[in-house]
Amino acid sequence: MSKPNVLFIMTDQQRWDTLGCYGNRAIETPNLDWLASMGTVFTSAYTPSPSCIPARASLLTGMDPWNTGILGMGRGQGHMGVGFKHTLPGELAQAGYHTQGVGKMHFYPQRALNGFHRTVLDESGRAYDPGFISDYKQWFDRNKTGEFGITDHGIDWNSWMARPYHAPEYLHPTVWTVNESIRFLQERDPSKPFFLKTSFARPHSPYDPPAYYFDLYMDKELPEPAVGDWAHVHDVPKDGASPTAWRGVRSREEIMRARAAYYGSIHFIDHQIGRLLIYMQNNGLLNNTVIIFTSDHGDMLGDHHLWRKTYAYEGSAHIPLIVRLPKSFGNPLPYVDHPVTLQDIMPTILEAAEVPVPNTVDGRSLLPLIRGDAGPWREYVHGEHSTCYSEEQEMQYVTDGKMKYVWLPRIGQEQMFDLESDPYERVNLAGEPEHQEALLLWRARMVAVLEVRNAGLTEGDQLVCQADKPFLVSPNYRERMDGVECFLK
Repeated sequence: MSKPNVLFIMTDQQRWDTLGCYGNRAIETPNLDWLASMGTVFTSAYTPSPSCIPARASLLTGMDPWNTGILGMGRGQGHMGVGFKHTLPGELAQAGYHTQGVGKMHFYPQRALNGFHRTVLDESGRAYDPGFISDYKQWFDRNKTGEFGITDHGIDWNSWMARPYHAPEYLHPTVWTVNESIRFLQERDPSKPFFLKTSFARPHSPYDPPAYYFDLYMDKELPEPAVGDWAHVHDVPKDGASPTAWRGVRSREEIMRARAAYYGSIHFIDHQIGRLLIYMQNNGLLNNTVIIFTSDHGDMLGDHHLWRKTYAYEGSAHIPLIVRLPKSFGNPLPYVDHPVTLQDIMPTILEAAEVPVPNTVDGRSLLPLIRGDAGPWREYVHGEHSTCYSEEQEMQYVTDGKMKYVWLPRIGQEQMFDLESDPYERVNLAGEPEHQEALLLWRARMVAVLEVRNAGLTEGDQLVCQADKPFLVSPNYRERMDGVECFLK
């Protein structure tokens, strides 16, 4: 039997609860729901570090953030870079796959391939390298119908503001990403199996779907933001006044407009994914293709008076994950509730492609879970993020999808949430006397994760507050970059 093709679909900043197959009855995602009906939905999938660069580094390598050396996008952290010994596209390329990345890669240097044969890039507004112009922007400027740019609607790349797209729909990056994905399928080497990463730059802000999708959700009743009994600390008018606020109270009208545009962006992406799947079906490519859908992290959308990402909370850290295997792999379980993470995607794809998994990989293949014969599985997953918007939000968390323990190391605070009864984390149980036994258990799990780093985060069975201490830096980042400095110069 020939090796399966692999289509890896990734959105940017999409929270877990924004698909019909995850129980959302307000949003329309028929194509992804169809994909889910043929595969497996992972209900407890989490990002190891909820911002773009560290999450994508773990996805690319199958490694934990401590081992990639990238603990966030904050102080003391570096670019995603190059220098990884083993990457998912690199292993597949060596095994005979034709590999292509389309859309957002977030590499540095931006034209680094990291194992792909070719990348066709939409890097939104990022232009780190001298003279870099993304492939999408070049295409946009060639095809636009007037004197306007890609963000002339006036909304920043990290804003909570929302409005319909200002240009014709065909110019939107969501359409371009699928156009280029189909182009690859038309022009690929037909003698090889393919690995195609289709990586959308939305629903990450700007929240700017075409008017049809924006208007559709402005007229719908959407979920209101969740605000915990502890969230008053984020009601800071000075912070909330910014058009790119990371926290603060905005009006209900502004919040619901942002949510409508975010939902509209996802509905729009789903329609474009449908174009891609229809092309594959019409050209005989669907049956022998592994299809995986996920996101790098979520978006708070005003929950707990927070916006964007980097937080341990569900809106930021809990992600969608759908795996659809060819029929030849057998009958999959429709749902899996074991805790999984982005590091698990690389070994899953490599096992499906019968490619050896490098010993650098920290993740585990999900194929046994999909078949229902996993045996013992991890009890919980760990996530973290360095100081970014403010020191108080540097965080570490552990969760099994049912309970979650959060440690805010630079202010020495703990939070614990019962996700089964309180899925949006409105009630912090850490200080409740009747929950102290559970708190001790989850704190011990956090200590077990961190003590092996020998980084001053633990002492005995206790966590050590990091206030006024140097920012945490993994030694693995410098070790990796030392090997490629001559390349970057």
